[in-house]
Amino acid sequence: MTPKKRILIIEDESKIVDVIRSYLEINGYDVSAAENGEEGLRLHADQPFDLIILDLMLPGISGEETCKRLRTMSRVSIIMLTARSSEQDKIAGLGLGADDYMTKPFSPKELVARVAAVLRRATQDDLLAEQFYLTDQLVLDNRTKEVRRNGETLNITPTEFKILYTLLQHPKRSFSRSELIEKVFGFDFEGEDRVIDTHVKNLRKKIEDDPKNPQIVIAVYGVGYRLGDNVL
Repeated sequence: MTPKKRILIIEDESKIVDVIRSYLEINGYDVSAAENGEEGLRLHADQPFDLIILDLMLPGISGEETCKRLRTMSRVSIIMLTARSSEQDKIAGLGLGADDYMTKPFSPKELVARVAAVLRRATQDDLLAEQFYLTDQLVLDNRTKEVRRNGETLNITPTEFKILYTLLQHPKRSFSRSELIEKVFGFDFEGEDRVIDTHVKNLRKKIEDDPKNPQIVIAVYGVGYRLGDNVL
């Protein structure tokens, strides 16, 4: 029997936790909860989860800071849940490394659907090759879902990995933002296609020698992105 996916809810409103827990458990997930960021970080460090639903308005350390700390220790999938609904708030949340962003009030059924979609993207494995060398020092390992520089694992999020991984499948092809949205997030993604720019910006900071003059992930004016000509 396939083990249940483990979900951690970091949320200080008990009624919201109870609703989310109920819907997730009905759909076959193993659910735990933390009332604040410190507790959530400790729980994830003790026994890592497959996905974290993270409120931004938390007592103690903020949801943003919690997300940053999670990203220093793990590639766990993160869905932010918050009352902040502006486009800039969403872009900022995704910029911190979240994989998806939902605003309150929310539909529990939609949240469950997004959980399933994010987990599906994180575990999808449609490449036959196990390793791709981008440069002499930089390698993408499809088996472990890691990117390493000189043997050291970089802190790449699942979404950033999937973007790079998609470009590597077709080294000479330019992908539009909407195509990358479809490949990375799936058909059911309802956000703005410009969120791809935020993820690419974060990815470049981690893999490029000079993020302001990228050589690996290249922008194609009026189209989107492609792999650089000098990638091995």
